[in-house]
Formats: sequence, structure tokens, C-alpha cells
Amino acid sequence: MSTKVREFIDFWIENSIHAFDRIGAGGASQDVAELARRCIQMARDQGISERAINAEIGNLAEYIARELAAANKAETTRRQHEKGGRSEG
Repeated sequence: MSTKVREFIDFWIENSIHAFDRIGAGGASQDVAELARRCIQMARDQGISERAINAEIGNLAEYIARELAAANKAETTRRQHEKGGRSEG
């Protein structure tokens, strides 16, 4: 079951965890509790229990918070490089 759980988590993270949107145009959810709730519901729909998820990755909310932080940091870095690469004015 561990491989199935890991594949589900990796797929869910890739498709559900996105960096914030500074422009304010819709942006991805940054609410860890909401994201954890969505993940658990989708996992249940796939026959995967919350217990199995926690056995695979530890605390789901903490895992999601780390993934969000990493996505936000990567996006901030990308935007800084993008801004630095263009000439202003």
C-alpha cells in the first residue's frame, strides 16, 4: 500500500499545491487546513485512509505547510530572477 499512498500524495501535491498569486488574480489556496481536508477527501475516494497518509509522510498538515512554503519560495525566487532579467523603463 505504501507505493500507492506515495504515488497519490505526490500526484496530489503536484496538482494541488501552488505558489501564492501576488497579482491577486485568483491565486492558489494557502489555507493548510482546507488543503489537508481536500487531500483527505480525495484520498478516501481512492480508497486511501488518512492513517495511511500519516504513516507514509507524517503529519499531513505539516507536510502540506512545508510544500506550500517551498512552492512560495521557488515562485519568489523565480520572480526576482525574472525582474532582474528585464530592463526597467
